[in-house]
Amino acid sequence: MGLKVMKSSQVIRCRAAILWKPGAPFSIEEVEVAPPKAKEVRVKIVATGFCGTEMKMLKSKTLHHDHYPIIMGHEGAGIVESVGEGVSTVKTGDKVITLFLPQCGECASCLNSEDNFCKQFKQSETNLMSDGTSRFTCKGKLVYHFGNTSTFSEYTVINEISVAKADAFAPLEKVCLISCGFSTGFGAAVNTAKVTPGSTCAVFGLGGVGMSAIMGCKVAGAARIIGVDINKDKFEKAKEVGATECINPQDYEKPIQEVLFEMTGDGVDFCFEVIGNPETVAAALASCHESHGVCVIVGLTIGDQLNISGHLFLSGRSLKGSIFGGWKSRKDVPKLVSDYMAKKYNLDPLITHTLNLDKINEAVEFMKTGKWQVARTIFMSEYLGSRERVPVAAALSAASISLGPYHLPVSCWLPVASVSIPTPEGFCQQQNAVLPTPD
Repeated sequence: MGLKVMKSSQVIRCRAAILWKPGAPFSIEEVEVAPPKAKEVRVKIVATGFCGTEMKMLKSKTLHHDHYPIIMGHEGAGIVESVGEGVSTVKTGDKVITLFLPQCGECASCLNSEDNFCKQFKQSETNLMSDGTSRFTCKGKLVYHFGNTSTFSEYTVINEISVAKADAFAPLEKVCLISCGFSTGFGAAVNTAKVTPGSTCAVFGLGGVGMSAIMGCKVAGAARIIGVDINKDKFEKAKEVGATECINPQDYEKPIQEVLFEMTGDGVDFCFEVIGNPETVAAALASCHESHGVCVIVGLTIGDQLNISGHLFLSGRSLKGSIFGGWKSRKDVPKLVSDYMAKKYNLDPLITHTLNLDKINEAVEFMKTGKWQVARTIFMSEYLGSRERVPVAAALSAASISLGPYHLPVSCWLPVASVSIPTPEGFCQQQNAVLPTPD
């Protein structure tokens, strides 16, 4: 029996990390996840990164809103559990990458080959699905969505235009980083800045996105890549991924832009601000070559205001914004996954911790205190079995399993996918469809 496309009408109960109010810690709760409606997909989240965006939301005094309780998280990967009516690009059992930046394929941005800012992105501002409702409830209360994805839940419902199909053999605990951090930094270098061979680059901020920007500069052929950060513990890792040297602004009595001018003679050709600090943006721009230098802003959030002297632009410097590294999400993410599988780049250096979802508040403390060296904490559920190199569809087909309508809460760490099999009694048993891993 082949794999069936499952259009579930059943509610799933599972765990999620809920933020009940601003300033509160995450709370692990049992939530109800409604079935997908038309053009929606319900996904079992296998792995999700803790991105700096979440930290900014937690710390910001200007980004608070009335949309609480909320399930955050946007950097994820998982397996399609069921699809709504009209979904044609993915099916039950497919591995997918969640996309905070959708690609509808119809708006002016999607139809422009040089643009990736799909107008449907603004749907995320409502913290609800396209029909104005939520697919999450907890303790009888509506729970809001986040970033078109809400990956801090074992199951989530996402619009079809916000998922990209991934290679059947891709390790989701690695490629989930392509959902945001890696793509954002890497693409800022190769797409937005268009770093040239032999050039000199500087990257302000050596977190996961900054490291990815360094990787992009290296792939583009930059001759000199200078990492800038006040945490020297990150320097070794930065050099591992491609930085030629690293400096700490606190080691100098003069402004960092003057230091970079002295180091390079004329300023850097390309500079990346990956911290999200308006003052650092000004310093990064001032570090660029005065006539052809390009500075790319990667880290700013809504509400940030810049105060930059017009004199910096007089001679020809450029300041550019970048979202998701300039990639067209649904079109380019599968290619990025394939490049990873072909070992064209390595994501391992970007992962510093691997924790279960119930340890999410520990990850918050890691980021607050700087106890980690680099980049991402990956949340995964409990490990339930060993790995085999068998694609999902093949495993299900070989076992003659069709996905049925009954579901129980599941905690599992990929590469094990949970599959619900209806029994004559109407309950469900758990079987493990074991997923593949790369060599």
